[in-house]
Amino acid sequence: MSKKSLPSLMAAALLCGALPASSQELPEGKGKEMVAALCNSCHPFYARLGGGYTAEGWRTVMRMMANHGVNVPADQVATITEYLTKNFPEKGKPTGVVVPGPAKVSIKAWRVPTPGSRPHDPLATRDGSLWYTGQMANVLGRLDPRTGGIQEYPLKTPHSGPHGLDEDKDGNIWYTGNTGALIGKLEPKTGAVTEYKMPDPDVKDPHTLIFDQSGILWFTAQNANRVGRLDPKTGEIKLLTLPTPKARPYGMAVNSKGTVFIVLFGTNKVASVDPKTLEFREYPLPDSASRPRRIAITSDDIVWYSDFSRGYLGRLDPATGKVTEWPSPSGPKSEPYGISAINDIIWYSESGSTPNMVVRFDPKTAKFQSWTIPGGGNIVRNTSVTRDGDFLLANSLVDAVTLVKISK
Repeated sequence: MSKKSLPSLMAAALLCGALPASSQELPEGKGKEMVAALCNSCHPFYARLGGGYTAEGWRTVMRMMANHGVNVPADQVATITEYLTKNFPEKGKPTGVVVPGPAKVSIKAWRVPTPGSRPHDPLATRDGSLWYTGQMANVLGRLDPRTGGIQEYPLKTPHSGPHGLDEDKDGNIWYTGNTGALIGKLEPKTGAVTEYKMPDPDVKDPHTLIFDQSGILWFTAQNANRVGRLDPKTGEIKLLTLPTPKARPYGMAVNSKGTVFIVLFGTNKVASVDPKTLEFREYPLPDSASRPRRIAITSDDIVWYSDFSRGYLGRLDPATGKVTEWPSPSGPKSEPYGISAINDIIWYSESGSTPNMVVRFDPKTAKFQSWTIPGGGNIVRNTSVTRDGDFLLANSLVDAVTLVKISK
């Protein structure tokens, strides 16, 4: 392995993952050898992306790599980008389907200040601010929707990969350092950052996090197959291992009783963990191909999940284990992703369609409605709900934060 840091190699994998494994497999053209030389460094971390990118997408990927410490010579950037755009264009994306319906929305997007930030998770806080994790820029961003002003807060550990977000009762912003093996706390008034390192060296990728009603912070570590519990009063972290190997715990939600629910992206299951006994229960989904990615819970404690692999919206009743599913409007490759419940209506994103879509589902009528995201969206990985009941998105590949205002 080269002396390049692990985070830099992982950033390089964003570029290399869509490419063949050696220069001999690359198409001929100006820039081929540059791409081959750059990608040799990330082959141990090969993660195939599959669909390629648009021209704008490839430019954003190059900026992300630079932000995350990968040294791409300035005089080679344009050549490499042109080569990648020509030979690995975005393909195989379904057309986003617009479904008319009764709800009225207005959609506004703001570009974040640092190109290539890769805004990953959004968070609407109690004071009306809209936050996001700048995963590749190693910042948390705070947007004032009244003025459009954005303040970025630099984090302590370089290239920590800020990912998930949540707010505590005192207004502090907590985040997962997905490539830094840590949980962080930012005090917005001072910019001070406190970090809590993982107690197990095998747990390198804290992912999503959420507070329960008692103030305990829960988080997932996807590739480590763990769910973590952090007590902010003591800083103590407990790590729990899921019963199913390679389950890849991903999105999280907490029901009215404080039970934590987790979707398992590596298998066709949803899991829950009892906050008192720390025991898991797993709920199998009926289709073995299901890969639930994000989760929301309505006021009746019904669990809703986005089935990324099959293009479905799912409903799980934990009391009976009964599962009901509906195909998402843009089809089996629409890749439903970020999801929230707003006044017991389900709102989610289709991240695989072109353009990305905002989808509304009314459980009472079982009717869908959908809208295109201005500028394409690309890609909404998670969502949040404002204090006014509006739908907040982070658009990672176009460096934007988007607010869907819902007419009341």
